[in-house]
Amino acid sequence: MFDIAWSELALIGVVALVVIGPKDLPVALYTAGKWMRKARLLARDFQSHLDDMVRQAELEDLRKQAQKVAQFDLTAEVTKMVDPTDSVRQALEINPTASPTATEVTPAPTAAPEGAVEMSADAKPAEPELPAIGSPAMPLILPESTPEAAVEPVPVTPAGAPAPHAEHAGADAPALTKS
Repeated sequence: MFDIAWSELALIGVVALVVIGPKDLPVALYTAGKWMRKARLLARDFQSHLDDMVRQAELEDLRKQAQKVAQFDLTAEVTKMVDPTDSVRQALEINPTASPTATEVTPAPTAAPEGAVEMSADAKPAEPELPAIGSPAMPLILPESTPEAAVEPVPVTPAGAPAPHAEHAGADAPALTKS
C-alpha cells in the first residue's frame, strides 16, 4: 500500500527501539495498532457512505426515468409518426349531421368561367383536397338492416329414446341393423 520495503521497516523499528526504549515499546505498538484500527474503520465508513450516495443518485436517476416512461403517451407518438399533418384522421372522421343517402353529389365543373386565367403548359395544377367521409360532398352510406329469418329450434332427444316420428320414416330410410 505504501511501498515500504522490509529494510525500511527494520530501520523504523530500530529507531523506535532507541527513541522509545524497550520498556515502553509494546505499549507504543499497542497504541499505534488502535489508531490504525480506528483509521481503517473511518475509511471503511467513509467508503460505505460514498457508495450509498452513489447508489441513491443512481436510484434517483432510475426513478426519474421510470416517471418519464410512465408519462410517455404512446398513442400520441404513434399518431404523430404515422399522420404528422393530421390529414388522415380528418379524412376518416364521420360527420354525424351528414345525411346517410347517396343522392347528394356535387357536379364536376365542365368549363372555366369567363375571366378565368389559363395555366401555362409547364405549371402543375393544384391537387384537389378529398372531402371527408360523411361530409355532404362524400356522404356515408350505411347498408339497410334486414331482419334475420326465424330459425326453428331442433328438438333434442335423450340418448336411447326412439326418434320422434320413427314410424313415418317409410321405406326410403335405410334400416340400421347390428351385424
